[in-house]
Parts: sequence; structure tokens; C-alpha cells
Amino acid sequence: MVFGRRGFIGGTTAAALLVHTGVATGKETVSSDVFGCDGMSERDWREFIGRQDLVWQRPPTQYGQAPFLGDGRLGSVVYAEGNTVRFTVQHADVQDHRTTGGSQFGVCRLPVGNLKMTAAGTVTAVDWRLDLWNAELRGTVTTSLGVISFAAYIHTERSVLSLTVSATGTEKPVLEFVPSKAIPPRADFNPLPDGYVLNPDPVTKADGRETLVTQALNAGGQTATAFRATTTGATQRLLLSVAHTYPEATADKIVLKAVREAAVLGGLLVRSHRRWWNAFYRKSFLSFGEQRLQAFYWIQLYKIASGSRAGSPVMATTGPWLEKTPWAAAWWNLNVQLEYWLIHGSGHLELDSITSTLKDHQDQLVRNVKEKYRHDSAGVGRSTDRTTSNAGTLYEPGTGGTGVKELGNLTWALHNVWLSYRHSMDTRILADVVFPLLRRSINYYLHFLKKGNDGKLHLDVTTSPEYGDAPDCNYDLQLIRWGCQTLVDSAKLLKINDPLEPRWHEVLRDLTPYPVDANGFMVGAGVPFVNSHRHFSHLLATFPLMTVNWEQPENRELIEKSLRHWMSLEPAHRGYSYSGSGSIAARMFRGDEAYAYFVKMFDTTKRYPVLENTMYTEAGPVVETPLSGAQTIHDFVCQSWGGIVRVFPAVPSAWPDVVIADHSCEGGFSVTAKRSGGRTQFVLVRSRAGEPLVLRHGIAGPVSVVTPSGRPVRCHDRGDGTLEIPLRRGQEVLVHPRGRRPGLTVQPVAITTPGKPWGLPA
Repeated sequence: MVFGRRGFIGGTTAAALLVHTGVATGKETVSSDVFGCDGMSERDWREFIGRQDLVWQRPPTQYGQAPFLGDGRLGSVVYAEGNTVRFTVQHADVQDHRTTGGSQFGVCRLPVGNLKMTAAGTVTAVDWRLDLWNAELRGTVTTSLGVISFAAYIHTERSVLSLTVSATGTEKPVLEFVPSKAIPPRADFNPLPDGYVLNPDPVTKADGRETLVTQALNAGGQTATAFRATTTGATQRLLLSVAHTYPEATADKIVLKAVREAAVLGGLLVRSHRRWWNAFYRKSFLSFGEQRLQAFYWIQLYKIASGSRAGSPVMATTGPWLEKTPWAAAWWNLNVQLEYWLIHGSGHLELDSITSTLKDHQDQLVRNVKEKYRHDSAGVGRSTDRTTSNAGTLYEPGTGGTGVKELGNLTWALHNVWLSYRHSMDTRILADVVFPLLRRSINYYLHFLKKGNDGKLHLDVTTSPEYGDAPDCNYDLQLIRWGCQTLVDSAKLLKINDPLEPRWHEVLRDLTPYPVDANGFMVGAGVPFVNSHRHFSHLLATFPLMTVNWEQPENRELIEKSLRHWMSLEPAHRGYSYSGSGSIAARMFRGDEAYAYFVKMFDTTKRYPVLENTMYTEAGPVVETPLSGAQTIHDFVCQSWGGIVRVFPAVPSAWPDVVIADHSCEGGFSVTAKRSGGRTQFVLVRSRAGEPLVLRHGIAGPVSVVTPSGRPVRCHDRGDGTLEIPLRRGQEVLVHPRGRRPGLTVQPVAITTPGKPWGLPA
């Protein structure tokens, strides 16, 4: 079933799209014309990124302490346990395919195994570094018999784990792969369902120079792990790959081919891996004077690139790093959306697996609704496998019953895709993913909107994610309004005469107002927000949808009291409560208030702070929280919603010096800017799409608006620090204080607030 007018992201067309939008795909090289960053040599970049590295001088024994590696599919977390260093081996594709049991026991992710390096002597010390610039873990393990040196990485394009080990003295470490049984991770928390038949045990055999482990599944398909171990003198080298196929049992052929090809490459393998990562970081730049938070930001970029790629599975709650968790699936009522926000401002659409997942699995999105709605509707449940399936169908309002009644998850996910369109201005994203799927997502709502005695359209009882049930639920109403307006705007831009357009206008005109009370936004009609709650589902209109925003004076009181009331009910708050409140306050242009909310993510007196390796856990690992913190930092330094590019709109006073370069903005703009001593020194904007630029530059007093070479540029000054500047594709404009020509060289700012490295330093 095809909804778009042309082929799009996924398969061979993904590379074409991403090159077109100016993004490296991993098989392409980032242009040497790195706008705004030409003041930094490769050595400068290597040294700067190196200052953000994680280090371990104590053994990491817990998930929140350990190094992690990944390529968007294959993932490894590295633990020191007694005399063994354990590299978990997990893969985002690996799952079961049962028709019952839902996302917890039916189509859940399944474990693969562990690669173990066991010392002969007693371990006395560790000294490790996660080299972000090269995406490699290197270090030593000192034992009573000698010193073990090792280097490990997961090749960014070949999905092969490489481990090289050497030893001194009489130390002779042993390498072995130990497969795991294909048992649902949820079984550690809840009993297996009645009648559940365990999958068969994995089978290990030799295949030439490789060892092959295959895992058959009762429901069909196969997981395979292949590895080759070689020894040269005191050095051991191991190459390992994992694949999963369904319904075919052909994963064994894939992994054997991957390992054999990697072995032939020799030193070229690591060089191509490093080349990709070095180019990745140079796509954009951000520096400010608080070392620990600056390092946190760059680690999140490493993390998202390790956890996701366009065309790979959308990240589950743990990313590719499957651990002990009750949530071995993808969660669509907040987690997926928060995981991907940082790719937009940082200019990394090559990591956008939300767009590719929704495009690749449109048929399944249709099957996710009951059969009578499949002719025009689509949806996604709360939790699913990598194909958006949970072996069930979406709730039908008005039918009563218990359980999850969430309808808006697909619409919210499409807002992320819409952001990818807005930052690239590639209309293929709009035409082939946003418009056709949003049309179906909103259609599902249209089946249940009913006109009341007040002449307004109302929605029966649905669920506000994790809070509870309510009619006219704000989570849904806010998404419906955004969706209908986006469909109207998209149809106009795409020149589509859609027969449903009158209905969208009717909804925009007649949809019941959002339920509010003296404390701001309610959960829904008759259901006030009275219980402490971690989600900001009832506030989506204020962030990230921005349909109710601070630029609307009539809504400022509502926004402020809603935020304050939500944050006043504190006991149930979790990490993303603080990134979310920080972003809302930042979009009220209150930098210090936003910063005060945001840093609570790192407060170790809270029950669930960001952990030593920048990961996060509640009942199990949940990767979205720290990733969403990177978006809060973006909101401090650059915002571009509502058709306006805002530079340094909410920088906290703790950061008097900030530099951004190649920061991607809606409208297809790239922004490079410098702030020194609390004052903006210059703003340089390049148009990548030829859209009209509306720029709020944040410079006090008269400004010069010129090309980088100094020629005046035509503009209209609105009189409030906002300029309207017509730019063609490829044109640049420089705005700076009048009378002072700034230097445009981009360099890291000086650290004013030192901080220890992430990891486990001495």
C-alpha cells in the first residue's frame, strides 16, 4: 500500500534524499565547505571533542556507569565484573514475532549474548577512555600477572564489533562469546503468559575460520552471530557481527559475509570508521563555558549516532543496548519523540529513523486500526516492535473498557517528521510521509468527533498518556488542531486539492476549546491536573507543537500558570520533566528559569538523576531523557518556531560566552553566532532553501546587515530587534553591531565552570 506520490527515504532512496538536503549519509563525505566552522582545523576539532571524552579509573559495574558503543543496530555496553570485562552484544533488529502477547511477550526485543574477556590474574586497576572523536573505547586492565590493553569499536557502516587485545607479563586473557537464550526481558519482572512456549536454545558450530551461533524462533525467522578470533604473538583480534531475518532463516549468511569482508580490510576497517565519525561531529558546533554540561551535550550527539540511523529501527526505550528492562519495545507516547529532537538543530537528519520507520511500515500503521477504518485511517499504539506492531489494534472511542486509550501517538510522531521537513525544506518529506500519514492519523480522529449541544466538536473518553482517562482530552485536542492546520498548510504548499480540506477547516473552526481551569491546562473536560505527574502530555500545545506560545500575549498567563502548576506538584517528576519544563521556560525566553529547571536532571538528590555515563534509568533503562536534555540546550541558544529564527533567545546568565556554528533552523537556515560577555557579537545566516528569513538577532542597538564581504543587504526592520531579509538559496547575511566589524573565526569558548569528566574518574 503506497501513500506518497514518489518513493522516499528508506532503501536506496535514503542516500539520495540526505545528500540532497546537505546531510552526510555515512557513505558520503561531508563537504569541506563547513559553513561557519572554518576557523577550526582537524586538530582543533580532535582536541576539542577529546576534552569531552568519558573516562574510567574505577570499574564500571552498573548500566549507568558503563561505556557504550553502537551503529544504530548493533550495540554494546561494557562492564568490569571481577576478572572479566563483559561486552554485551545486542541488536535492534532482534525480536520475536508471535501473534499474541503484545509488545511485552509477543513481538518484544530478544537478547543476543555477551562477549567476555577474562583475565588470568586478579584485576587491580582499570584505566579506560571512550574516545568520542573516533568512537572507540581504549584502555588497560592491570592484573596481578600483567597489563591487558584493549581497543574496541563497532564499525559505523559494517555493523561489525572489533576487539583487539594484547597483554604483558604472564597475563593471557581469554576471549569467548556466550549466547543468551531468546527469552523476553519482561520475564524478569512478570511471569510468562500461560501457554507460552520457550524458543529453542541457540546452536553453536564452526564454519570455516568463523564460529557461528544461530537462534531459531518458534514464530519463524533467525538470529545469527558470527565471530572470528585470530592471534598474532601477544595480540588477539576478534571480529563479530549479528543479524536477524524474518520470516526467512538467512541471518547466518549475512553475518558470515560481514565478518569475512571486515577481516579482509585489515587497517582500512578502522580508518573508514574514524573517517565517518570525524566528519559527523563537524556538521555543527556548540561551545559554552560550563564544562560538564558542554561534555554532556557532545556525548548525546555521540549517543544518538550510536543508537540510530535513517533506515535502522526507530530507537526502543533502551536504544540498541538491550538490558534488563520491563520495556523491551519502542514507546510512542513520549519516548520516541524525545529521543530525536536534537537531530534537527544539530543538522543530523542522517539519524532520522522516525521518518524512515513510518515510511517503511505504512502498511502496518494501517493494520494498527480496526479493519473497518483501514480504508482511510492509520495509527500506532503506546508500545510496539520496530515495525510499529504490537499484535493488536488501536482503541475505538466510545466502546468503554479498561486499558490504554491513546489515539494521538502517530500524530505526535509525525510532528517530529514535520520538524525534519521544516529544517531541510525538502518537500519529499512533506509529500511522501507527513501529508499522507497525517491525513490518515487525523481521519481516525474524525470518525469519533461529534458535535455537541454547544455546536462544538467533542471527543469521547481517551487517555492522557500515563495520567488517566478524560473526554476532550487535551493530549488529543492539541494534536488534532495542529494536525488539521498542518494538513491545510501542506495541501496548499503541495498544490493538492483535497476533498477533506473543508472538514479540516470545520474542525479548526468548531473544535471545542482546550479544557482549562484556574491552574491552567486540565487533563480533559472535568478532569483537572491535580496529581504529580512526569509527563507534559497536557501541555503539548505549548511545547513542542507551539500552537499556544509566548508570542501570543493573550496566552501568556495560561502558559505560565500551567507550567508553574505542573512543576509545583513534584514527587512524581522524572528526568524528562526537567528537560521539558526547561524547554517550555526557554520558549518563554526566560533563560535563568529554564536553566534552573533543566539542571534538576543532574541533581543526585533526586530519585532519578542522569547517571555517570549520561544514561538514565527508572524501572529500566530509558534513553530518551538525556537525549531530550540536548534539545533543552538547543532551546537556550537558538530557536526557530513560528517562522522566526531567534538567536541566543534564552541563554542563562551562567553562560556569558557561547558560540554556535552551522546550527540548523526551520526554513532551511544555518546559523553561526558568537556571544561574549553576555552580548551577541555577530549572527551569520546562510539560506539552504531560499526561504524568506525572519531573524531576531538579539543585538542591542543599531546593527549592520551586510554580506560576509561587507556589502549592504536589503532588509525590513520590524522595530523590535526582528529583521525580514529576503535570501536566495546559498546566500548569506551577517548582522553585527554597527561600527564594529567582528572577527568571524569560530573557536571554543574558555571554560569558566570546570567539571569532572563523565564516566568514573578517579
